[in-house]
Amino acid sequence: MNFIDLKEQYNRYKEEIRTEIDNTLEATQFIGGPALANLEKELASFCGAKHAIGCSSGTDALILAMMALDIEPGDEVIVPDFTFFATAETVSFLGAKPVFVDIREDTYNIDPDLIEAGITERTKGIIAVSLYGQCADFDRLKYIARKHNLFLIEDAAQSFGAGCNGKKSGNLCEVATTSFYPAKPLGAYGDGGAVFTCNDELAEKIRMLLNHGQNASYKHRYIGINGRLDAIQAAILRVKLKHFNEELEKRQQVAGWYTEALAGLVVTPEIKDGNTCSWAQYTVRSEKREQIIDQLKKKGIPVAIHYPLPVHKQEAYSNQQLADKDFPVAVRMSTEVFSLPMHPFLTREESQQVASAIREALN
Repeated sequence: MNFIDLKEQYNRYKEEIRTEIDNTLEATQFIGGPALANLEKELASFCGAKHAIGCSSGTDALILAMMALDIEPGDEVIVPDFTFFATAETVSFLGAKPVFVDIREDTYNIDPDLIEAGITERTKGIIAVSLYGQCADFDRLKYIARKHNLFLIEDAAQSFGAGCNGKKSGNLCEVATTSFYPAKPLGAYGDGGAVFTCNDELAEKIRMLLNHGQNASYKHRYIGINGRLDAIQAAILRVKLKHFNEELEKRQQVAGWYTEALAGLVVTPEIKDGNTCSWAQYTVRSEKREQIIDQLKKKGIPVAIHYPLPVHKQEAYSNQQLADKDFPVAVRMSTEVFSLPMHPFLTREESQQVASAIREALN
């Protein structure tokens, strides 16, 4: 059993992918070119944003978004304490300070009720992660951001393809970012990412920033980075995007099998009314996590922990000297959550095998 079956996906789309790669090689346009231009149009159309800007990774997407929003050293940005490290790391990389806020137990996303307590005169914005493929509470988040004149970024690295009240992740606030890391719901064959916005000025600035701040050849308006998405990855993503809605439906089916089979055994994901999930992970939790994981491994079933530490407990942030008592939900979730195999090609039989192994572990 595979945790994520990229080989099966490749075999299904192999001829299309090879054709698109060959076309890109024949065109010898490896940076920019029609593959990237077409992908950006298709990504924007998919999520309903006016602009989709391909870039080199989900991490660089966050950096580019904050650079465009004029983050400066000494600024503060509110981030969830339970997320992949890059959400906070990118804030620190730009010389600003991540201010950690605890999460909600039901969705694992940032708790809007706790955000205002973390706002100071130095606060510049909020980054809300749509963790595991479910969108955060952007209605509440947008209200708070407007009230305090803060920017709001959706870190949609795990949620491309998800939705909230009829709108797609990537188009829920002024700026969103995503990742095309191979294991994501929409993954490239290497690193890649995108920034989404309906703001023309921000889009223009981001396009300059990812190309060394150039507004014309050898003319640099800004200090930028080399953050371009290469054309071969764009070509691969175009093929996968054609099949993406079908894969999302299959992920939903797999999640349904799991939820039914695991009822009463572990705490299964709760999808809020109005939300659809892209199921980047199928993450459950149990106080008997280690016992269950041991049994899964004995049965040859792969498992992962997303994430074993809240960000405030990472060594890189030890200088902030933050106390676990201020993040009780994140601390507890880090000791209980674990992710099961999840991909569009998982069979019902395999989901039953996972459930049986968990049942055995608990008995």
